Amino acid sequence: MARYDKGQRDTTRRHILDIASAQFRESGIAAVGLAGIMSAAGLTNGAFYTHFSSKEELVRAVLLDALERREQRHKDNLENGVGFETTIRDYLSPRHRDRAATGCPTAALAAEIARHPKATRDAFTGKISDIIALMATQMPQGSAAERRRRAISVYATMVGALQLSRAVNDMQLSEEILADATEAAIHLADSW
Repeated sequence: MARYDKGQRDTTRRHILDIASAQFRESGIAAVGLAGIMSAAGLTNGAFYTHFSSKEELVRAVLLDALERREQRHKDNLENGVGFETTIRDYLSPRHRDRAATGCPTAALAAEIARHPKATRDAFTGKISDIIALMATQMPQGSAAERRRRAISVYATMVGALQLSRAVNDMQLSEEILADATEAAIHLADSW
């Protein structure tokens, strides 16, 4: 059995995560097999078990990684003075709609995650709660409870609209969904 040094192991694990993340978001978790992930990563199927004990562990790792990156993007926007309206417009853009493999994991995978084991749902729930809390800090006014309610409404609007815009096969309708949801989310964020 080949031995890897720690740096190579970490690099290989990161590579597997990146490949799996893109494939899961593009095709869905159930449609993606370990053999396809490992082939795309240029590795053998046996090498998978050096890094993960199961596909479910990989799913959890992908979710945590992708959601942490999404959360960091929100934090970076805050630190760089990017307004919440810009974040909403970027999220509900045709560019984001058309790039599911690199886009929001919540919009791409939420329906599937609902059918996964408790440990995976717990990991997902924790990260979604963190993102909602971060979004609540961006609401312009109201009590903490009001800002949290608005953040939940805005996030749900954004995720649902992105899912719908990807699902319909009428491009004009898809564009309308994105545009109308953008205005609704901005209004929700600014209201109260």
